[in-house]
Amino acid sequence: MAGSQSDGRLSEVRFLTVAEVATVMRVSKMTVYRLVHSGELTAVRVGRSFRVPEHAVHEYLRGAFQETA
Repeated sequence: MAGSQSDGRLSEVRFLTVAEVATVMRVSKMTVYRLVHSGELTAVRVGRSFRVPEHAVHEYLRGAFQETA
């Protein structure tokens, strides 16, 4: 049952709203939308809004930090 194993991991993923991502990153919501639309930040479309996996935010920030170091 490989499908049930991946479903278990998916249920552990925490999704953030664009507003929550903006707060964590200390940027505007428009900046988050730009990152999502450019493909720099992974997001899932839910209806008319986006949800960003928390790990994607951490990965993006880790990558941005490494570029400046």
